[in-house]
This record gives sequence, C-alpha cells and structure tokens, in this order.
Amino acid sequence: MENDKLSPSCLAFIALTNEYCELVENCADHGCEGFVESMIKLLPRIYITVIDIEQGLDYFDAIITPALEENTYDMVKSSLASLMGEDDVYLEVFKEDMKYSDTPIADSISENLADLYQEFYNLVASLRDLNTEEQRQILGICKENFVEYWGQTLCNVMRALHSLSVTNKDYYDNF
Repeated sequence: MENDKLSPSCLAFIALTNEYCELVENCADHGCEGFVESMIKLLPRIYITVIDIEQGLDYFDAIITPALEENTYDMVKSSLASLMGEDDVYLEVFKEDMKYSDTPIADSISENLADLYQEFYNLVASLRDLNTEEQRQILGICKENFVEYWGQTLCNVMRALHSLSVTNKDYYDNF
C-alpha cells in the first residue's frame, strides 16, 4: 500500500457512507417504497466494503469527532419516522434486553437508520482535511465501531427493511 493513497476498499466505504448520508437527508424525496428499495441496495454494500477494509489500521491517537448536532439527529430521526409511518416499529430479537425479557422488544427503523447516519456523518466530517495516515486511523476506529456496535444495527435494520419490501405486494413486479 502506498503511503499517500487510501486503498480502493477505504475509498469505496467513504463514498458509500457519504451516499447513505445523502439518501437519509433526502428521504422524503423518494417516498417510503423508493427509500426502502434504495436502503436495501445500499446497506449490504456498506457492510461488504467495511469488511474489506484492511486489518491492522493503526488508530491509537485518532478519534472520530462528533460533528452531528443533537437537533439535526432528532430532525433526521423524525423525518425517517414520518416517512416510515406505521411500519417504523418492528420486533427485535438481537437486543441485549431480550435475554431478560418475557415479552417481545420493539425497535425503530428510524432510530436505527438515524444511529447509522450519526456514525457515518461523524466519519465523513472527521475525514475532511486530514492527511492519508490520519484518515487510515479514523477508518480503523470506524471498523472497530462496526464490530462493536453499528454492524449489528445495520443487520437488524436491513432485516426489518427486507421484511417490509417482500411483504409489499408490488415488490415482485419490479423484477
């Protein structure tokens, strides 16, 4: 790997997270069905590209700077909840609380997508104006966060979106 360039997998991941942020910011422009279809195509690509980011990125001195303001997060979450309507809530089995519960645990597509938005927004904002080595460090932190936190969130919300898309009677007409 050249010291002055990011790998193709890192560049692809950055591009996809930026695309995700733009899609979420403009979710109302797509309508619920179009938005769900776009997410179903985008989320697996993000998952695959983060897996492809090379291991061993050194990130001891780096931090992903929180750049997303709380009111912006709330506005994004509210826009997503409005778009998803009654389909926003789904039953979740991969929550830690589920181990201790006798009743199903509900989760929110809008909250999960907003959590991913926050992670990706902060990533993209943190990468600006850094040299390549510092960008590699930030990507290393993001990959660790993927393993520890947001990878499961991505899978959970993808499962919920998949369920919505295949229960839509017009879904198979798109083939």
